[in-house]
Amino acid sequence: MMLKRQQLEFRKKIKVISQVLIIGLLLTGLKFFAYFLTKSNAILIDALESIINIVAAGFGLYTLLYASKPKDENHPYGHGKMEFFAVGFEGALVFLTGCGMIYKAIAAFNAPHQINQLSIGIYITAFTGIINFFMGRTIVRMGKQLHSSTLIADGQHLIADTVSSVVLLIGLFFIIITGENKIDSILTIALGIYILFVGYKLLRNSMAGLMDETDFDTVLEIVNVLNAERQPRWIDIHNLRVVKYGSSLHVDLHMTQPWYENLQNSHHDIKFLESAVNKHFENRVEFFIHSDPCQPSSCQICTIKDCTVRKHAFSQKLDWDLPLLMKNKPHQLN
Repeated sequence: MMLKRQQLEFRKKIKVISQVLIIGLLLTGLKFFAYFLTKSNAILIDALESIINIVAAGFGLYTLLYASKPKDENHPYGHGKMEFFAVGFEGALVFLTGCGMIYKAIAAFNAPHQINQLSIGIYITAFTGIINFFMGRTIVRMGKQLHSSTLIADGQHLIADTVSSVVLLIGLFFIIITGENKIDSILTIALGIYILFVGYKLLRNSMAGLMDETDFDTVLEIVNVLNAERQPRWIDIHNLRVVKYGSSLHVDLHMTQPWYENLQNSHHDIKFLESAVNKHFENRVEFFIHSDPCQPSSCQICTIKDCTVRKHAFSQKLDWDLPLLMKNKPHQLN
């Protein structure tokens, strides 16, 4: 069931990224047409950024196809981390584009040039900006639904492209009103700084995924599910860790259970936990659960009422929160 769901999700991801690629080609052609008419550096940079959209979408399509491959002996956790490479690749391209924008704008201060037919450039820029905005929002929403960092990164980039277009439109209006062409260079520098920031964020997200940085929002979701489904025989849960592999999650945790329970009952408790979490996460979670036997020090936090081998009286039920469950040691009262 889990494999079938993942295959369906990958097909949806590939369909979305393919549409982004096709629309990106059309919009890039329009932007370069606007540049050839106006000779505006800011419009040129906007067009060059669209090339980045195309290259990123093309690489994203490749990474999604690769990430969709099933687990094998060489990749026992699957190929999902390939999506983080796509995010990093796109971030690097965006960052380099920002550097190029700033360099070209500074050079243009010393070599001013004539800008023509700005009204046509404004119309084309406005049209492409509107398309990018709605497409970007749709892709981000689809990326969150399909748990795809590649689609989310593509959508965020398109929304950033929309912001660039809005700033560009404001600048072009000022050029028409004032007749001062140097505004084009100032505008390009401003866009370049913004693009650098977008590229940095994408690179940062890529490194976080590749380095297995803790996603505290996801861990907190799991903690909330564990609290909602908490059972008396789950005496303690600790050393909770979550690793992302594309849209899939791998969860490690230690569970303290009564030492006298037979293996079948312990296995039942573990499967119940796995089922409860997977129900919330749409069967995207793979578990590795280590079972620990309870110790006398566990008695004070154990809520089993009919325990006949208790060494100490029950004292307090611990509240399971994120810091507590992530600690790598069994919990006990001081």
